[in-house]
Amino acid sequence: MAGTGQRRGRARVSTLAVALGAAAAALVGTPLSMVLSRRTGIVDRPGPLKVHSASVPYLGGVAVFAGVAVGAAVGRPVVLLPLGTALVLGVADDRTGLSPWLRLAGQIAVGVAVAATVATRLPHVVGPLLVVAVTVLLVNGVNFLDGLDALAGGVAAVAAAGFAVLLRGGGRDIGVALGCALVGFLVYNRPPARIYLGDGGSYLLGTTLAVLLASAWAPGVRASAGVAGLVVVAVPVAEVAFAVVRRRRGGVSLVAGDRGHPYDRLVARGWSRFAASLAYVAVEVVLVGVGLAVRTSTGLALPVATAGAVGAVLLGAGAVVGGLKPDEA
Repeated sequence: MAGTGQRRGRARVSTLAVALGAAAAALVGTPLSMVLSRRTGIVDRPGPLKVHSASVPYLGGVAVFAGVAVGAAVGRPVVLLPLGTALVLGVADDRTGLSPWLRLAGQIAVGVAVAATVATRLPHVVGPLLVVAVTVLLVNGVNFLDGLDALAGGVAAVAAAGFAVLLRGGGRDIGVALGCALVGFLVYNRPPARIYLGDGGSYLLGTTLAVLLASAWAPGVRASAGVAGLVVVAVPVAEVAFAVVRRRRGGVSLVAGDRGHPYDRLVARGWSRFAASLAYVAVEVVLVGVGLAVRTSTGLALPVATAGAVGAVLLGAGAVVGGLKPDEA
């Protein structure tokens, strides 16, 4: 009993150290990223699809990576490969504007790296393919969410907290680090944002969520935890679904940008941008609560039914807000 207590005590100390280290890295790293962004010209300039009127630094993902790296180094250093690759790919996109096909090829490569570094209990051939597909899906989902101050970072921070509770060991360290790094970043990203995540940051967040979701399907982890993980990432997945349906209905390219996202519709209806972001965060809080409840079930019937209900609710909400309608702007 004494040995068990000592191990638990060491685990709590390790988790606290990861949390403090990740938050400190982001708090210190974000202002430095702002300086680096301006000196290198990697800034988000005003444009037809932009909601800001002045250039904003675009390298917030670098600071978040510094925080996440604290947890990865402690819990699972090998995942720094896909996380670092995602950051570099996104920063390259911010800097030069990669073509859609080159961007997709890079995202697939990131997914392959996730599949190679995180083992799952899924079938040998199908499992890696699913991990790659989910990585591409979440990278784009978080990228779609990154349209208002504190939106993508807020949603991802809550999701990270959910995974920190769902997982153990290295997965928990990464979840804690991601959540705390985002808390530090949001100090500067809250409205009016002084720095954005940029594609580097959104790609990093999507990839980190993919690593955490794959960890929930690792050998030895309860099946209900894996299903709960699917519930936790439902918001970015739904955002992709909304965009695909909306753009197909509007007869525009799937890779074309628009301002028809559900959060844009909320703003058009008179919501403040911050209120729209908080609405998304609130939905994510509810989903994390549902996911944690799902994890306690003993069979798969309840988790599967709950995941289906969550999907129906999200799609219904998107339809009500107008996220499934073609962009009329």
